[in-house]
Amino acid sequence: MKLHTREWGSGDRVALLVHGIMSDHRTWRRVGPALADKGYRVIGVDLRGHGASGRGAYSPELFADDLVETLPSGAELAVGHSLGGLTLALAAERLAPARAVYSDPAWALGAAGPVDPAVFVEFRNATRATIATLNPRWEEADIDIEVATLAAWDPDTALGLSGPNALDRTPATPTVPSLVQVADPSFLISDELKGELERRGFEVRTVKGAGHTIHRDDFDAFMGSLDGWV
Repeated sequence: MKLHTREWGSGDRVALLVHGIMSDHRTWRRVGPALADKGYRVIGVDLRGHGASGRGAYSPELFADDLVETLPSGAELAVGHSLGGLTLALAAERLAPARAVYSDPAWALGAAGPVDPAVFVEFRNATRATIATLNPRWEEADIDIEVATLAAWDPDTALGLSGPNALDRTPATPTVPSLVQVADPSFLISDELKGELERRGFEVRTVKGAGHTIHRDDFDAFMGSLDGWV
């Protein structure tokens, strides 16, 4: 499936941004322009079932296939958050970016882990007040965007991560040089897993005090943790 995309900048280098579940390209409202200021042409996607992209069957493999069909291979940088991190990891060998950043990736979501993907369905009708309470560090614009992206989201995408699709897809090795950004605390990446990822060849950086959506909780720390990768 060809995905809806949004671009920032017109630099010679290409950066790819892949959002998490319930979101779309609008989650990158500060990251996209910041990378463009660094000389990138930045391409953000809406995964299938999110934003302005089409609907259909859902599975991590289908999400990844869509990235390969939509995005250019050989980009200098690719960043995936949460579900976007899972999707990017499954597409990384085919997309072949020079560097990959996995921001609190959901590699084992639902696979005997702490979160059943179906719980996201219950969040579909969250009020603005609820979103603000759960995310006290977000700017007002991010709360407004979350309300809008929830309205544009197909909750069946969450069900496509459960049942037979609820597998642990933590990469055995990084396909390309890869950074894992970890929230503090992270409900997806344990201290034990951080050590294991380092043994597997990933660089791991914890963003102190930031919640799961690191780039919204602490934008400056998010960008700072990319030092040497952008």
